Amino acid sequence: MILISSKSVAQKDYDKSFYGGLFFLTNYMTSEEYKQFSQIHNDLEIVDHIYEKALDFFEGDYSETFFCLTFALIPYNKIPMRLPILRIQVTVPLPSPPQNIFDEKLKNTPKRLFNDSPHNNFGDKDKLAHFFANAFLHYDISFFNLSEFLGIFVEYFEQGFFIQGGFDRRDLITNHLGEIFAEMVKKDKNAKPSEAFKIYQLLILRIYP
Repeated sequence: MILISSKSVAQKDYDKSFYGGLFFLTNYMTSEEYKQFSQIHNDLEIVDHIYEKALDFFEGDYSETFFCLTFALIPYNKIPMRLPILRIQVTVPLPSPPQNIFDEKLKNTPKRLFNDSPHNNFGDKDKLAHFFANAFLHYDISFFNLSEFLGIFVEYFEQGFFIQGGFDRRDLITNHLGEIFAEMVKKDKNAKPSEAFKIYQLLILRIYP
């Protein structure tokens, strides 16, 4: 199927850099081509599609792809933090496009990733950044399983410092799925994120009956 869009997103219009990839992916997720694709595919297929777009943009560089997707799919453009000792609240900005484009991208971000994803407008949108961040860490820094350590650390850090954060065992499972995907890619360059996400249900049945 050939999708013709009045709001096309050409890769040549963006630098082959982190910020170039970030804005390319964000703008693509607000394009008519992406919206038409999303209408006829489920959310895991859409995740695969975004991943393939990113991988193509970075010309097969998996490390750059994982890293850029982490920030492109974070469902926040700023994080409110509480500093316990000083008892003050600060807001930390994240790499992000203008607010109107960010809001549109967030609306179009896949949210039904698991069988038990929340049935609301947000769903599991936050799990995508967890997934690709841990894929990045495990793909590049796999000694003594640093990715798993950092995943657990971030969960406790969120619980103590982020205003809206808290410990979530489903985040930890998603972190592990990201690590699995990194291993899948090392063995098969054609591996897709959806193949790793589908392992989730098996983990739930075996670990949390």
